[in-house]
Amino acid sequence: MPAVSGSSSRALNAILPLVASGQPYEAHQKARTFASRYSKSGQYDTAIDVLFQSARELLKVGQQGSGTDLTLFLLEVYESKGEAVDDESRGRLTQLIALTGSSGSWRKTIIDRSISWSARHGDCPAGDQDLHHYIGELLYKDGAFDAAEPHFLASGKRDSARSLANMMIEWSAAGGALGNFALRGTLPYLQNGNIVGARTFISQFITQVISSRPNLISPLQSSPLPVTPTGEITHTTEPVLNFCQLAVLTCQRANGEKNKVMRESWVRLCGTYQSKGGVLATREVRTTLQEIATLYFAIPPPRTQPDNPLGAMISSMLGGGMPGGGAPPRRMLSPAVSGPSAPGLD
Repeated sequence: MPAVSGSSSRALNAILPLVASGQPYEAHQKARTFASRYSKSGQYDTAIDVLFQSARELLKVGQQGSGTDLTLFLLEVYESKGEAVDDESRGRLTQLIALTGSSGSWRKTIIDRSISWSARHGDCPAGDQDLHHYIGELLYKDGAFDAAEPHFLASGKRDSARSLANMMIEWSAAGGALGNFALRGTLPYLQNGNIVGARTFISQFITQVISSRPNLISPLQSSPLPVTPTGEITHTTEPVLNFCQLAVLTCQRANGEKNKVMRESWVRLCGTYQSKGGVLATREVRTTLQEIATLYFAIPPPRTQPDNPLGAMISSMLGGGMPGGGAPPRRMLSPAVSGPSAPGLD
């Protein structure tokens, strides 16, 4: 039986033996009763300890429903207390998420509620970066690539960008154009103002692709725009991979409307590659690139341009869609702000 703290020992000494003796229903009910009493009297830390340890032990014996219910109650107490996101509060949730398992909808329910709590009580409006990264890695290891993708993007950390690139390479093995998978990481990071994430993603993606398919390296080292040094680009026989690398470098050198050379380079880059047709010429991607042009280069959008959920771009490329049918919330930057100084980057 786990060690218990003094303040919660009375409750846990009554609850945990029930789990060990095969009485999960009784343990669940006692946990709710004790936690409710502690919470109503303002003893939030005691209620949190009771709910966490009870949920953990129930999940260990396969009681997903009861464990999930207590985890959601734990999050309610977090809200009542105003619990801030830190290593301890996050760590309780990651333990419970891992123990919940992938069957059914239990884990997704806990994940969604945990992210919502972290968005309200942490530093990032899209949810805690470390929590997003942990969830992304967990789902990636389970093979749930489509579920892991938005968490890696929302995290924005370098490690998340590397993992996303590795995952996209594995995902592409099931079928689909490599360039489409490269766009799915590069464009969202650029839209979020995360130059570091975009650069890390496309660099890892290209490295992994070339490692397994060296025949993709192109002997041609010409560039359609003056981005230097050219050694930063690995020219391939896949135009979309080349575009992604050049797009990141161009945005990295942007300074709103002040850097006219880079503004012109962006327009020429998009025009050159979109003239070749393919995914870069689709309406959804064109609109996404226009948003990036406005964000980094202060190029105003066409007046007739419709709104563009990022989910539409992803759906267009690979037949999927973002959960809920819309785009995830994203940070907005002043067009003159460059990537390395953007907020929220590690």
